[in-house]
Amino acid sequence: MSNYQILTLDGGSANPDAASIDSLKSTLQGTLAGPGDSGYEEARTLWNAMIDRRPALIARCTSAADVQAAVRFAGQHKLLTAVRSGGHNIAGNAVCEGGFMIDLSQMKEVRIDESAKRAHVSPGATLGDFDAEAQKFAVAAPLGINSTTGVAGLTLGGGFGWLSRKHGFTVDALRAADVVTADGELVTASESDHAELFWAIRGGGGNFGVVTRFEFEVYDVGPEVFAGLIVFPASEARSVLQQYREYAKSMSDDSCIWVVLRKAPPLPFLPEAVHGTDVVVLACFHNGTAEEGEKLVAPLRGFGQAHAEHFGMNPFAGWQQAFDPLLTPGARNYWKSHNFTELSDGALDVALEYAGKLPSGQCEIFIAQLGGEVARRPVESTAYAHRDASYVLNVHGRWDDAADDDPCIQWSRDFFDAATPHASGGVYVNFMTEEETDRIGAAYGPGYDRLVAAKKQYDPDNFFRLNQNIKPTG
Repeated sequence: MSNYQILTLDGGSANPDAASIDSLKSTLQGTLAGPGDSGYEEARTLWNAMIDRRPALIARCTSAADVQAAVRFAGQHKLLTAVRSGGHNIAGNAVCEGGFMIDLSQMKEVRIDESAKRAHVSPGATLGDFDAEAQKFAVAAPLGINSTTGVAGLTLGGGFGWLSRKHGFTVDALRAADVVTADGELVTASESDHAELFWAIRGGGGNFGVVTRFEFEVYDVGPEVFAGLIVFPASEARSVLQQYREYAKSMSDDSCIWVVLRKAPPLPFLPEAVHGTDVVVLACFHNGTAEEGEKLVAPLRGFGQAHAEHFGMNPFAGWQQAFDPLLTPGARNYWKSHNFTELSDGALDVALEYAGKLPSGQCEIFIAQLGGEVARRPVESTAYAHRDASYVLNVHGRWDDAADDDPCIQWSRDFFDAATPHASGGVYVNFMTEEETDRIGAAYGPGYDRLVAAKKQYDPDNFFRLNQNIKPTG
């Protein structure tokens, strides 16, 4: 392997000599792939089909030692370097055009320590990988809602899911992490060791190093939980959302209801005439018995005349996959997002207006319910600080044909702009596109200066810059 022109951090290019390339190749337990090599296309292809970039060289790592070798190689030659874990992030920072890529997607091990209630997770694992192993022991962590999401990216950005009202953000369950820093050193960060690094990676994204092992506290969940959907016509959406807003204030932390405004997918329990029509969906979750779950959903039936409902006891791992068919890889995706402390009438007006002019059948608006334990933790306890957000709204533009880029992106942006006066000003960093550099301060919140200090300590040259970047200069 030789004659690789690889982009450098200063915008130039480097051509590492054959001896350096061969040395890296022989050191890796994994493989080194360039264009045309086996595994190259698989590694560079991300969930969001709008991202189509071709790195000059990809290190496909299978161990922490591989990651150290790759980081040292990139540092030696000052290469522009992207780090891919699950490859699900909307911004596409996991891959860079003409640069060097560290691919962690083959590092998928999940190990449960049942007696200690701990999960040890490698950075290429998806939520599906995690749930498949964790549910053998009837445990889980507050990790997202879609099984194809990567554990690493979700966690480093803060993370939330169906269990967050009970157990907090994903980062609240993180107890330690092994991190390869910019100089290629492997350290374990926790409350007692490298404590400032540990604080920073809990919401500061991939700015500080490459995490090669996550250690989570896990909680008793499943193997079955009560969950399901109730679907109302769009004509009743305003009344449904107003009643939901009031009902949500009295719910137990064991329960969670998210809202989706979209065109009805062809769900088997929906009448065929409803398919493709505008609907409002209440997605309900309760970590408990069927009797408790029925008490949660019974009042929802009085919110309006529903098209249909489907509730019952479900395997937790199965419920985590319930939305997978709507989030398959290979579609074009563009997101905008806001945090809300409350769903004001103005916020609902905007959501309903834009739900009435969806530019494609796959576009949707979803509102995630938080609160509970999320809001009880001190703001300064983790780098992810937006604990005042009772709701996170995601404007999810999604379509298949590149010819539809302009109308779908414009719809997302217009909705975002119209909703801004009603939002809290904060934003969930994992929902930000690569162009939103003006929102970096809003994403990292009141702890931003502390994050800058940690960046100066652990990555003073901003080697890890392909992210929602925290510059060491502030």
